[in-house]
Amino acid sequence: MNNAVTPILDCKKILITGGTSGLGFAMAEALTKAGAKVAITSRKASRANSVAKSLSNAVGIMMDSMDENSVIEGLDEAYLKLGGIDMLVNNAGLGMITVNPNFMTAPMGFWEVPTKKFKNVIDTNLTGYFIVAKYVAQRMIKLGSGRIVNISMNHSTMNRKGFVPYGPSRAGAEALSKIMAADLEGSGVKVNILLPGGATKTGMLPKAATNDSPSLSLLDPAIMGTPIVWLASNQAKDVHNERIIANEFSEWLAKRK
Repeated sequence: MNNAVTPILDCKKILITGGTSGLGFAMAEALTKAGAKVAITSRKASRANSVAKSLSNAVGIMMDSMDENSVIEGLDEAYLKLGGIDMLVNNAGLGMITVNPNFMTAPMGFWEVPTKKFKNVIDTNLTGYFIVAKYVAQRMIKLGSGRIVNISMNHSTMNRKGFVPYGPSRAGAEALSKIMAADLEGSGVKVNILLPGGATKTGMLPKAATNDSPSLSLLDPAIMGTPIVWLASNQAKDVHNERIIANEFSEWLAKRK
């Protein structure tokens, strides 16, 4: 990002769930470079702390978004280390690879999906978004300000063959986001959805799929950097209930002017 056009940040204390790799790490890196202090979460404290040390201004937080007590404890720690939270980026998630390692080449019918694995994905990708946002929103409402960004994916992927339970989990998270935005209307707390706009080169894909292939074009996770910094900036202070696609961000932004 060109420093000459980098927006001025309104949100300088930011929590990113699942920020130790993939999209989460890319957003954390962009935000810290823009001047924010960022807390990144992982289910393992050692992982969170190790990755945080690789960033310019970050702290690690142990948090399991499936566990309400872990979320409460993790948020208390994040508020203490950051001195508050201006923005929550709900990003932690489990991909199809945790259900079917060969989902790209050998899709599994929904009737074949183990119930436990279905629940794990839903509990992380949907219920986890709800739990973390619930407790952050309670504090933001009292302050009369704050921003929540829920990370999502393409609608076509939500409905793709062999994508139970990942597709439904993200579809549910989008519906949750819309309701959150409606419930928070007039509170001063803004809610938006951000997604890459295509498959990204992350650990959620099988290793074979991340290799250079003419049949599969993968986005660099860094594509999330510019829009997430903008969403934390003074330029986005009134942006609410929007669905922003990272690889179409420039065009979307131009239409707003």
